[in-house]
Amino acid sequence: MNNEENNPNRREFLGQMQNGLSGIALAFLLAEETAHAQKGTGNREQNPITQRPNDLTTHQPHFAPKAKRVLQIFCPGAASHIDLWEHKPELEKRHGQPLPGLTGASSFQGGNGNIMRSPWGFQPRGQSGKMISELIPHLAEHIDKMAFVHSLTAKSNTHGPAMLQMNTGFVLDGFPSMGSWATLALGTENQNLPAFVAIPDRRGMPPNGPANWGAGFLPAAFQGTAFNSEKAIANLNPPPGATPQGEAATRQFLQRLNADYLNQHAGNTELAARIAAYELAARMQLSAPEVSDLSKENAATRKLYGADHPDPFVAGYARNCILARRLLTSGVRFVQLYCGACASGVDGLLNWDAHKTLKADYERHAPILDQPTAALLTDLAQRGMLDDTLILWTTEFGRMPTNQTGSQGRDHNPYGFTAWMAGAGVKAGLSYGATDEFGYKAEKDVCTIYDFHATVLHLLGLDHKKLTFYHNGSQRRLTDVHGEVIRPLLA
Repeated sequence: MNNEENNPNRREFLGQMQNGLSGIALAFLLAEETAHAQKGTGNREQNPITQRPNDLTTHQPHFAPKAKRVLQIFCPGAASHIDLWEHKPELEKRHGQPLPGLTGASSFQGGNGNIMRSPWGFQPRGQSGKMISELIPHLAEHIDKMAFVHSLTAKSNTHGPAMLQMNTGFVLDGFPSMGSWATLALGTENQNLPAFVAIPDRRGMPPNGPANWGAGFLPAAFQGTAFNSEKAIANLNPPPGATPQGEAATRQFLQRLNADYLNQHAGNTELAARIAAYELAARMQLSAPEVSDLSKENAATRKLYGADHPDPFVAGYARNCILARRLLTSGVRFVQLYCGACASGVDGLLNWDAHKTLKADYERHAPILDQPTAALLTDLAQRGMLDDTLILWTTEFGRMPTNQTGSQGRDHNPYGFTAWMAGAGVKAGLSYGATDEFGYKAEKDVCTIYDFHATVLHLLGLDHKKLTFYHNGSQRRLTDVHGEVIRPLLA
């Protein structure tokens, strides 16, 4: 044997030593990641679930909450703030004139024309006398219950990323949704139903689909479960010929096997989540069909919501609103309710993205939203649930005050738009912030989506700066490193 061939020179020795040190460092980091996955992320102040990361039992918030549960109504496609919620008289006065400072500028789909007034009138409604579009007469009856934020801004003018930002706080995929953060922190009040449910519109899934209710890097147990009044939870029914006794015995046997296997793979949150999902599915075989059975609703309730409306889209959304109420009353922590679907080959056909024919599009969409959503607010109020239920109305961004070149529609506008809250802990009848006189840019009390999310968490009794989860070397938050509670919105 030639010893000289086996003895490294100085350069090779230093190179091998560097690789060895890198390996040691990598092993240390991987061990640290595993330890965090197994132990949680520190004390109770930082993360409410430290020992069992798939635990969905009820947890205490950071401080006394105003809201116990959340209903988020989402209108995908960017519902126009200046045609629904924020009255701008200057659009009427200066219709057909160039928008100052915008001459020759392009937005999402190209050029912008002149100022375009809203095709609908605005009328003062409620004791507050707030000016609201004639498009939504039923929702206008609840105007004194709502607290508006008229000065929101978004980071993207593209539907997919902007919807992700409104739902997850980030314009990129892979981050936990607001509902996932809420269920991580608070768990559920009903172990026989999902803690977090997303109700897609009967017209189809929203842009990004499940990413809007995904758990991102949180344990998979905290993702939303999607179903609606027409499409039940998939694969929930037992196989033909199965008996209740046989199903129970099988579940008990599988539970023992799963527990043994999980003990051998401690820290595997995906495995724990999969086991928890199967166990929840077994419990839901009894509870989910019951909560989804709308035949138990009386004729007066169905009429209030419009569940038998001749327009199938109105009726379908109305039934989804009833389902949302049944889920909330059954202890589900967070419900997302969609009014609109993804984009189609025709702009504005399936959602609120009215690039070309604003009047025709919104006279199709507004009746779908209006009566059923107003009925849901009425129903929750009559049951006393607005005292501890937070209602959110959201969309991804606003629309331009000008017509899109060559059309009678409006292009995307991330510089100023509206969302509102109602119910638990909200200062009813408030209008906070404003866009400029044309509705183009947020001008007064400008807010970010981080601020909106911080306020939602605050109403749930959660400090958005303390609700964290360790991922990729940092403590991640719904609000990233930003956000302040919008204090004037609080009752």
